[in-house]
Amino acid sequence: MEIRELRDESERREAVPVLRQLWCDAEPNEILEWTGDDEYRLFGGFVEGELVGAAGVLVTCLLHHARHAWLYDLVVDDARREEGYGTALVAFVEEWARERGCEYVALASPLAKDGTHRYYENRAYEKWGYVIEKQL
Repeated sequence: MEIRELRDESERREAVPVLRQLWCDAEPNEILEWTGDDEYRLFGGFVEGELVGAAGVLVTCLLHHARHAWLYDLVVDDARREEGYGTALVAFVEEWARERGCEYVALASPLAKDGTHRYYENRAYEKWGYVIEKQL
């Protein structure tokens, strides 16, 4: 799988159908807007020219973490799951983050996603707390 950054709007637009499998309530223009943020990096995984997965990352520093990469989006096309592409994207993000001086890769996941939690725990990610939020 070839993994590369999707920088311009036309490249990011190609990833929208895959990203909507993760963010099914988001409109395509909303996805294009947040993936176009200056600090956000969107990577696409391609097999024989076909986009099979995407990973969206933002490097940040917060009080409870040293410099880290926040993995906002990781999704593999439904038809291509269980083929190792998600694992390849995670490994790519980890190396990309390491090269940028990050000490961690972090993410949030809904409580009901037990399979997702196992996936990351099997890759040495620690579940150490909760993300708690209130809609305003």
